[in-house]
Amino acid sequence: MKQYLNKFLFLIIISLMPSCNNKKESEKRIDEQFPNVIYVLTDDLGYGDIGAYNVNGKIKTPMIDQLAADGIKFTDAHTSSAVCTPTRYGILTGRYNWRSPLKNGVLTGVSKALIPNSRTTVASLLKKQGYETGFIGKWHLGWDWSLKQGDSIGGTGWNADDYDNIDFSKPIKNGPKELGFTYSYGHSGSLDMAPYVYVQNGIPTVIPDSVTVNKEKYSWWREGPTGSDFVHENVTPHFFQKSFRYIEQKAKRDKPFFLYLALPSPHTPILPTEEWQGKSGLNSYADFMMQIDHYMGQLLQTVEDAGIAENTIIIFTSDNGCSPQANYKVLAEKGHNPSAIYRGHKADIFEGGHRVPFIVKWPKHIKPNSSSDKTICTTDLLATVAELTNTELKDSEGEDSYSIVPLFSSEKASDYEREATIHHSINGSFAIRKGKWKMIFCPDSGGWSNPKPNSDLAKTLPKYQLYNLEEDPGETNNLIKENPEITEELEILMVSTIENGRSTEGENQQNDSPMNGKVWKELERISLLNK
Repeated sequence: MKQYLNKFLFLIIISLMPSCNNKKESEKRIDEQFPNVIYVLTDDLGYGDIGAYNVNGKIKTPMIDQLAADGIKFTDAHTSSAVCTPTRYGILTGRYNWRSPLKNGVLTGVSKALIPNSRTTVASLLKKQGYETGFIGKWHLGWDWSLKQGDSIGGTGWNADDYDNIDFSKPIKNGPKELGFTYSYGHSGSLDMAPYVYVQNGIPTVIPDSVTVNKEKYSWWREGPTGSDFVHENVTPHFFQKSFRYIEQKAKRDKPFFLYLALPSPHTPILPTEEWQGKSGLNSYADFMMQIDHYMGQLLQTVEDAGIAENTIIIFTSDNGCSPQANYKVLAEKGHNPSAIYRGHKADIFEGGHRVPFIVKWPKHIKPNSSSDKTICTTDLLATVAELTNTELKDSEGEDSYSIVPLFSSEKASDYEREATIHHSINGSFAIRKGKWKMIFCPDSGGWSNPKPNSDLAKTLPKYQLYNLEEDPGETNNLIKENPEITEELEILMVSTIENGRSTEGENQQNDSPMNGKVWKELERISLLNK
């Protein structure tokens, strides 16, 4: 009997051993699971609008400040452009926007798709690695509306009669789905650009049955067709609430997820809901900012409640600097500067146009209260997620993208490889940044602040500008004449970055269309002189 009992116990132990092994394998898989990634892109939010970035700021942003305290704050982060469409192109493709056919300005709500379906995006790369990929918010990269007849919308999107040829009963083409998003919900352009229609997974949610327009100073939007479910004041809260549900649903799945939450705010129309109106004591823009901060707190709590906070990367940033529509004069009277110590604002080649808050929280790998003064760019997302998922980028992928993963810990920061960063303004003006030096290839702002392009003042200024940002972060002292060697070095680097079709290591690539404009003609001349 004892013999049989021992044999029986032995068989039980043997039968349990695979379960133990399976448990260890399961724990190993969980430990090695790719992180979830939530990328929150605000619209026209200034560097100085977040308390953690501006000790003199007057807008209360406790939730975003806490996000910075829980992760790493980048103090020298830049968008690839000083306006929204081009920056969004760079975020998804890892490529400077001016390599595309869009050399200046932005798209409208009826523009055709800017990114070809053949180009690798953050979403398509992660989808191949098993991710669920979601887009919620403002697209502003163009997609192809179905038309009632012909192959032309019939307008550019700036006028009220530009939408008559759109067939809202049919799906769009060449939108988020074709670029790798397994779920998408949003509108085509900025919140002040018609048509005001939500599109979910490529299909308009309703056929617009009215035309709306608002011409008030802070809350204006252009006239255009509007869906019955599209209420301008509710769009920002609506997108946040959609993102909460997306996170809750995906947290229950075994697959990791990527959520690109592209807010249309605090861009115009500046529309804080009733409960937030007057809360800041400053103006409507500051109220709107406080509302965004509140919803960011709810998003962070949603991640916590879903039990996925430890291995979820949350990135918070803006698509460019603050717009003058925020009313800098009124804010200044009350002690607040959306650009903090920096010169200029949205659209400009100056720092206020493209230097933005950039915060990353990842409890599993980033120590709280971390900070980095390394120069990074919003084009860096593609290379970053490629490293996170052990994916090797091809030469034709992410040509201007550098992984910022080494910067998540001070011990590996020296592995970060970016040599220089290119800046771009609304009118197509260039600047290049290397170390402490920033060279601007125009005499003016390249945008909306003074000195404005082609102004009488601009015509009296040196052709180029050179600033030592360590000593002069406000870009007040042009050192172009005193530093011919630095000037020549940066000129050559600027030209080679354009001509090589890439700024990262790898085989040279072609830009999608030829460079143009007087700035490029001058750079071409420099290129020829140095060959």
